[in-house]
Amino acid sequence: MRALVLFAHPCPESLSAALHARVVETLTARGWEVDDCDLNAEGFDPVLSETERRGYHEVPANLGPVAAHVERLRAAQALVLVFPVWNFGFPAILKGYFDRVFLPGVSFRLEGGRVKPNLTHIRRLAAVTTYGGTRWRAFMAGDPPRKIVRRAVWHVTRPEKTRYLALYGINRATETQHAGFLDRVEREMERF
Repeated sequence: MRALVLFAHPCPESLSAALHARVVETLTARGWEVDDCDLNAEGFDPVLSETERRGYHEVPANLGPVAAHVERLRAAQALVLVFPVWNFGFPAILKGYFDRVFLPGVSFRLEGGRVKPNLTHIRRLAAVTTYGGTRWRAFMAGDPPRKIVRRAVWHVTRPEKTRYLALYGINRATETQHAGFLDRVEREMERF
């Protein structure tokens, strides 16, 4: 199995970085081929330019600026997103990845004005994330990251298996809770 792990956090000492490392280590230990894409370390530019937006629907010319990332996504059989939730959304760099790489002809195709999934080679989808707020606060805000992963990203991939692993309330969580979540992520990745 070949997994693309998309990691979005700028600080190497963060809990997100520890989660990212645990995901990569666990999948690698299972014998998976892991394409580890640390968006910050790779200097991914999240800004969709005017030129890119104007050519957004021009398949395949729209691939030009992000062709290498498109190749990596197309080579994946599993997609694992590791990110913190900030202000009830994705970090800008991950949102920008979706804006720039999940293009027409890549993640979806338009047929009769309807979106049709185009990443159906991705058989497994997972998100590993942390929230500063409680589950209740996230629920009251609509929990956009959960909905985007479980609805929008799910729709264009149609995976056989989907996991959304979240630790809520990290602002008040103890080291024991952090360690417990790391262990949970490891167990889930062993079964993924």
